[in-house]
Amino acid sequence: MPNQTFFFLSEIIRQRITVLARAEFAAADYNNASITHIVKQAKIAKGSFYQYFEDKEDLYLYIIDLASQQRISLIQSAHAQLAADLKPKDFFAELRWMLTTSTMFVMQYPQLNQIIHRAYYGDSPVKEAALEIVLAAYKQSIRTLIEKGVANGDLRADLDLDLAVFIILTASNSLRYFIPEKLGLDTRQLAENEGVNIDIAAVDQIFDQLILVFKHGISST
Repeated sequence: MPNQTFFFLSEIIRQRITVLARAEFAAADYNNASITHIVKQAKIAKGSFYQYFEDKEDLYLYIIDLASQQRISLIQSAHAQLAADLKPKDFFAELRWMLTTSTMFVMQYPQLNQIIHRAYYGDSPVKEAALEIVLAAYKQSIRTLIEKGVANGDLRADLDLDLAVFIILTASNSLRYFIPEKLGLDTRQLAENEGVNIDIAAVDQIFDQLILVFKHGISST
C-alpha cells in the first residue's frame, strides 16, 4: 500500500497517478505494465514515484484494492437503494440483488473488471496476494448475508457457513463467464467497452434460476 508521502500529495496529483495506473494495469498484465510509462504520463520524476510506493507490486496491489472496494461499494449502494423493494426481505431476495449488482459491475466497469480479471487469471508473481485482496471484501459480504439468513431463520441452523460461502462465492464469480457464453456475448468487446447490447431480461432469468437452485436444489423430489 502507498507510503504516507502519497497521501500528502494534492488530490489532483493522487487522482492522476491512480487513474493512469488503473489504465496501465487494465491494458497490460502485471509483468508488462510499465512504471516508466505511468510516471511519464503523470509528469512526475521516477524517483518521486518510489517515495510514494515501494515498487510496482505495491502500486499494483493498491490498484487491485481500489477496484475491489469499488465493486463492493457498488453492491452496497445498489442494495441500499433497492432494499425497500425486497419483498419479502429474506436471504434469497438479498442474495438476488447482490448477484445482480456484482455481475453488472463486470459489464458496466470494464476497465476495473479487467484489472480484477487479470488478478484472477493472470500469471504474475503477486497473484496470491492480489487474489486475497479481491476476494476478502466480497467474501465477507457474503458471509455476513449468510449469517443474517441463519439468524432470521431463512437458512438452516446447522448450515456449514464456510461451505455455503464457498459455494456462493464460486458460483457468483463464475457468472462472469457463464452469462456471456449463455447469451452469445463477445467478452473482448465487453472488456474493451465497445458497446455490446445486453439482454437484461435474459440475465435476470439466469439470476432467477440460480436462486432457485440455491433455494430448492436440483432434485426432483
